[in-house]
Amino acid sequence: TSPFAWLRTRFYYLFIRLYFDQEFSVEEFTRGAKQAFSVVSKLLSQRKLELLDELVSAEVLQVLKEKISLLPDNHRDALAADIDAIMYTTEGDVRIYYDDDGIKFVSILMRFWYLNGANLPDEVPGETKVFQIVFGDESTKEKRRLFTANYEFQREFTEGAKPDWTITRIEHPRLLE
Repeated sequence: TSPFAWLRTRFYYLFIRLYFDQEFSVEEFTRGAKQAFSVVSKLLSQRKLELLDELVSAEVLQVLKEKISLLPDNHRDALAADIDAIMYTTEGDVRIYYDDDGIKFVSILMRFWYLNGANLPDEVPGETKVFQIVFGDESTKEKRRLFTANYEFQREFTEGAKPDWTITRIEHPRLLE
């Protein structure tokens, strides 16, 4: 992340604490986002989309239903991210919206890098280096790939709105297109 983007993100987090939610914590949000990413990615992998109603916006859920039904099993398996397999997480962008009716939204894009052992051909485009982890002797190798995913979380901060974050964008480049 560039120093300017990092500084801008920290300014937005301060703005959220001062004007929307005095209890907001970047660390707590990141922990919750990682947990939500792990749960949602596993449910996507298992085609349990009906369990995503409270976590994912209706628009995104409709698109996911179409895309998941067309995915080969090995690509679907590669969507799943165990929370312990998340190697790195960072904020991509933070936005604050006001609409004409006075409704206030905050949107935070999170980027995740995770390891997954799905059985994909070695020439899958867009993935990062293939890692091989040796357990036991040299003849037992397990391939793990490093994948990326982008999830956007949105929350309404209007007086009386539910204090829930909803996922409004899900991207798994080269897997879920």
